[in-house]
Amino acid sequence: MVHFEPQDDAAERADADLAPVTYLHGAAPGMKRRSPLEASLLEASSLEATPLEAGPIEIDRFSAAAASKAAAAADEANVELAANGDDDEADAAADALDQRERAEKVLLHRLRGRSLSMVEALLVLNATGVDSGEASEIIEKFIELEYLDEAKLADQIIHSHNVRKGLGRTGVEAEMRRRKLDPGVMLDKLEELPDDEAERAIDLATKRIGQMERFDDQTIDRRLTGFLMRKGYGSAAVRLAVRAAMDSRGGGGGSKVRFR
Repeated sequence: MVHFEPQDDAAERADADLAPVTYLHGAAPGMKRRSPLEASLLEASSLEATPLEAGPIEIDRFSAAAASKAAAAADEANVELAANGDDDEADAAADALDQRERAEKVLLHRLRGRSLSMVEALLVLNATGVDSGEASEIIEKFIELEYLDEAKLADQIIHSHNVRKGLGRTGVEAEMRRRKLDPGVMLDKLEELPDDEAERAIDLATKRIGQMERFDDQTIDRRLTGFLMRKGYGSAAVRLAVRAAMDSRGGGGGSKVRFR
């Protein structure tokens, strides 16, 4: 005998035997299934109509604006760095100028006290810390202004050591060398010395021997010789002067010992 189940019960039993239906993203129950061609056309039309297309363009605009601001800031920073660099160079130049002016003032102050040779002036400038190039330029400037004149300095040495102190040629030359005068200047000035060294030595020895009356002749000879040698007189002039000085004493030079 055939048993017929009600239609609703049969449908429910069939549904129970099937797996649950999972709808794809964007689909809903009752939606009509579209062919792949229809789906592609629909997707293309939705992309053309959507206002989100302007999004990337707006992003590009913001990116361009940010890049422009960054470039402007970089340019401004470069300008500021360049300005700072110019300021640093200007400050360095001003410092160098101030140092040179101070060096010139120091040298002028020294020259007010006494004349200097070029070597002595250079030593003064080096002590101020000015660089060698600036020091050489200052020396040349002072020579042009006649603040430095080694010929005049040599004349001063001759007057003070030969005329006033009675030093001979050797003594004058030693002082010129000590003051580091130019060798050419020294030679020229020494050639100008009068050829009266022997006469000057005799005059000096005669005056000196008056202070040695209490000594015997041998002691007088030794002391006069040392005295004249220290004054810078040559050996020939010294021997002549000592003999003349001893002969100038009353009664001639004897070998006797004198007591007082």
